[in-house]
Amino acid sequence: MFSRRLFSPAILFLFCVALLNIEKCSSYRILAIFPWNGQSHNIMYDELLTNLAKRNHRVDVVSQYSLKNPPPNYHNITMPSLPELTNKFDWNLLENYKDTNYVVRNIATNFGNFICEERLKSSRLQEIIKNPPKNPAYDLVLVEVFSAHCFMAFGHHLNVPVVGVTSSAVYPWIHDMIANPQNLAYSSNILSSSLNPTSFWNRLYNTLHTFYVTHYFQHYTSPQTDIIKKYFGPDAPGVRELEKNVSLIIANSHLSVEGVKSTTPALVYVAGLNIQDNDKDQIAPDDKKWLDESSDGFIYFAFGSFVNFDTFPIHIIQAFFKSFEKVYPIRVFMKVTDENNLPPGLPHNTRTFSWTSQVKVLNHKNVKAFITHGGTKGIHEAIMYGVPMIAIPLFTDQFFNVDFTVNNNVAVKLNIKDISEQKLDNAFDQIMNNAIYRESMKKVSKKFRDRPISAMDTACYWIEYIIRNGGDALRSPAVDLSWWQVALLDVYGTIFLFFLFSFVILIVTVMFIIASSRILI
Repeated sequence: MFSRRLFSPAILFLFCVALLNIEKCSSYRILAIFPWNGQSHNIMYDELLTNLAKRNHRVDVVSQYSLKNPPPNYHNITMPSLPELTNKFDWNLLENYKDTNYVVRNIATNFGNFICEERLKSSRLQEIIKNPPKNPAYDLVLVEVFSAHCFMAFGHHLNVPVVGVTSSAVYPWIHDMIANPQNLAYSSNILSSSLNPTSFWNRLYNTLHTFYVTHYFQHYTSPQTDIIKKYFGPDAPGVRELEKNVSLIIANSHLSVEGVKSTTPALVYVAGLNIQDNDKDQIAPDDKKWLDESSDGFIYFAFGSFVNFDTFPIHIIQAFFKSFEKVYPIRVFMKVTDENNLPPGLPHNTRTFSWTSQVKVLNHKNVKAFITHGGTKGIHEAIMYGVPMIAIPLFTDQFFNVDFTVNNNVAVKLNIKDISEQKLDNAFDQIMNNAIYRESMKKVSKKFRDRPISAMDTACYWIEYIIRNGGDALRSPAVDLSWWQVALLDVYGTIFLFFLFSFVILIVTVMFIIASSRILI
């Protein structure tokens, strides 16, 4: 009797309805817009979006790149292809990237304004603008915060919160969006050459440099306001207003790799988000066999997905070749675009590849060191697995990244402009034979791993937190204040004027008393 009542059709129906309601309450629909035509950024974003989908959220992803074997709730909205940036940074282009003006202008225009115009006119995004889905409607917009900030307009248009994600540490023009207290007395911007601006002149340079690049970027991205109004209507907010309405920024950083800094709750650090234990990317079988057989160890050499090492001057490539020969019986696993483009002389202990799973290579039992250009994700992966580095920064934030690793004794730094066989030999000798680098890396790796919850759980929790509690849940009151109000210049000025006025009154009073005394005498 009891069993029959418990499992009656009515009870089962109510139970199913309850399950559906639970699923409905805990599941959200997210519009994720990551339109940049550089695949390296997407490595981190794909992991985040895949995990959101696995948590039962429906994720509609606007991207140039379609994810292979996506989970059921992951829906690709593929964009028309823009020129691919992989292996497109040759030696001549890298020369331009040493100029800060060029870097900021290129980020703002080619990676910002151009992408806004090209993507927003696409039929897929126009369909979302004109006929946004309603069953169910979107609960949140996820966008990349880098330079194409026009896509924040989708949050305003759909009346939902906007969460920004960046695959690097925070660029100087991003802090103001959430009123993050960037204290320039001790915190460098990531495009600055001064790691610890504690001296007066370094603090002065850091302040002026940060002010300059921020306003330079804002100047060159101001046309995005016109693009927004063109596609969302004349009443749509401007790009600067939209930036101030971002609810949360998720940044690829951590105190173990960037140092201790003041932050608002609306800035969440999730370094290592791209380092996931899965089988999505693999080492090619022949390469894996070669690495497994490297019983004396191997050195991993990769300058990221953008840089085409094949185009470097011959004397630089040959300096690497000659130095590689000397580390035998240790082997070298080197990324190149096309081995046929290399000059003669590839050492017998060196194997080339064009693409591999960097995470799995750095986690290999035989890896001894990592030659890197200082990209954010590569440094995080090396730290995660405790691999000392020879770091050769090439552009943008890599100089800042590398300086921090050198400061923590986990890397030897070289300048690509004056690379020589002797300097490479010395770097190999230091990184392979000086125990301080491996011991220091163990300490930094321990700090990097020591967290209350994983980077992925952290990112997903705060995204869901914004949806549950509203776009203003983490909004700082400082967003509505001017910079001089945040710095209390009006308060300090008032106090100064009060004491100045009091001092003047005191002087006048004393002079009056003295003058009166002389008259009486």
